[in-house]
Amino acid sequence: MEIKGSVALVTGANRGLGRELAAALLERGAAKVYAAVRRPETVDLPGVVPLAVDVTDPASIQAAASAAGDVTLLINNAGVSTGASFLDGSLDDVRLEMETHYFGPLETARAFAPVLARNGGGAILNILSVLSWFTAPNVNAYSAGKAAGLQLTNGLRLALHDQGTLVTALHVGYMDTDMAADIAAPKSDPASIAALALDGLEKGDFEIVADDVSRAVRASLSGDIAGQYPQLVS
Repeated sequence: MEIKGSVALVTGANRGLGRELAAALLERGAAKVYAAVRRPETVDLPGVVPLAVDVTDPASIQAAASAAGDVTLLINNAGVSTGASFLDGSLDDVRLEMETHYFGPLETARAFAPVLARNGGGAILNILSVLSWFTAPNVNAYSAGKAAGLQLTNGLRLALHDQGTLVTALHVGYMDTDMAADIAAPKSDPASIAALALDGLEKGDFEIVADDVSRAVRASLSGDIAGQYPQLVS
């Protein structure tokens, strides 16, 4: 996937990693970058094209696909973190996590797949997480949504192969963004993660594992599951 000259659409591009991705795309010579957000008036990055999109609203996504028929790169970045747990968390929050991290990217992929095909294949980048691979009490709903997003990515990669669309997943731990502002843990610079993501796209990688914690968890998947959850071992 060549970034220079591409036409990208980034969901959730008004802040955090999404904004950094949009900025990096422009810096690398993208011909156009759509900043797809629920409230276009919140977009403050010069050079992007604000576009009203709510990833939990299929009609909004279809309208965006009609309006942005020149897209060659779709980046599913929009996210939410409700902190909902499975047993005592709000089911509405659990559903919101799944709508945002699974059904939303599914809807955008379905809407934009024909657009990408008409424009030569292009690529889809799904922003996932180290929590695609494990969970913790305060992120049950989030990790379930991201795990579903991982299998969505794998399925789309197979489904869109014949039309020449690269489908890539980015896995990353905590970043220095609003979403992780209250978390006391090492955090990556979102600008550096955006650069790594675009590097991976340009190389044609199927999976981009962006930080040490993600690499460690990825490597642990071949071992006993108790290694991921030591609190369960007496």
